[in-house]
Amino acid sequence: MALKMALEKANAVPENTLIVFGIGCSGNMSNWVNTYGFHGLHGRPLPVATGAKLANHDLLVIAEGGDGDGYGIGISHFIHACRRNIDITYIVHNNQIYGLTTGQTSPTSEKGFISQSTPHGSIEMPINPLALAITSGATYVARGYAGHVRHLAELIAQGIAHKGFALIDVLQPCFTFNHVNTYDFFKKRVYKLEDHGYTPTNRQKALLKTLEWGEKIPIGLFYKEHRKTYGDELPQIAKKPLVKQNIARKNVKPLMKKLV
Repeated sequence: MALKMALEKANAVPENTLIVFGIGCSGNMSNWVNTYGFHGLHGRPLPVATGAKLANHDLLVIAEGGDGDGYGIGISHFIHACRRNIDITYIVHNNQIYGLTTGQTSPTSEKGFISQSTPHGSIEMPINPLALAITSGATYVARGYAGHVRHLAELIAQGIAHKGFALIDVLQPCFTFNHVNTYDFFKKRVYKLEDHGYTPTNRQKALLKTLEWGEKIPIGLFYKEHRKTYGDELPQIAKKPLVKQNIARKNVKPLMKKLV
């Protein structure tokens, strides 16, 4: 619902919008949103989304995945998409557990978390995706909560409007397998940054705010900056999207002969 509201707010045209999905529960979104969709491999929505955006930068490109998909097997793609400042919006359904495979500890599960894969409690510290995004070079870093749909929709809409790599990490309870981080858990703890006079322009302050977790959990826009995107610095696509360029007259035989 939040994504639909955000797309409407952004005046997104269905035939000019692409959503790339990883493997996981979030992939079911393709059945509910009337845009182009593409299912990639597990942990690989960002490379596909990057390729699509660079081939046709006129497209509105969104990537979606879960915390296991994005912060586990796909974490290297996440870091490089941040530092390159690829002009896409990345929405992560963060339920702190592997939900599709029936409840194993994920990279964002808290230390001590008991699951099928950690019956005596996880001994690993969880990843902090917001801090990782900021230190890796993302230019729009936000966290939303699935229990506040309109607020989440606004964060997604702003991420879509932002020119650069936008992360929206979504606290999204998995009430089937995660009985710790529930809606009641978050309802008692989340608060909106903007309600407390926070401004998302100071990188150091943003990093400190990402470390806040426990009795109080902030949601909202943590950090935003304006920087040239990866596509902005490619002269090959400065005047026209790659897919619209006429390559029919290009003789690639000399190049192929040299390489093959």
